[in-house]
Amino acid sequence: MSLKALKQKAFQNKTVRNEYDKLAGEFEYIEQLISMRAHAGLTQDDLAKRIGTAKSNISRLEGGRGNPSWSTLRKYASACGYRIKLEANEDTSSRP
Repeated sequence: MSLKALKQKAFQNKTVRNEYDKLAGEFEYIEQLISMRAHAGLTQDDLAKRIGTAKSNISRLEGGRGNPSWSTLRKYASACGYRIKLEANEDTSSRP
């Protein structure tokens, strides 16, 4: 079964869909990290060497299994030729 088919089947369950939607921001952030690195033509190992860390740390970060500092995110982005900025958007979905 493909990932797409698995997701479609899983999303038929409202609870699964709601939990997935809660994590959408995290998935987007991970996708942006990987996209920056890929656009720069870097492997995880290349990037790790550029910022002075282990490849396993890059893997953990890109897998969403880390809690990176702002400094780490800036180093990651800079090594890929990017700058990062924080953007706050009002969450209107939680209003009564």
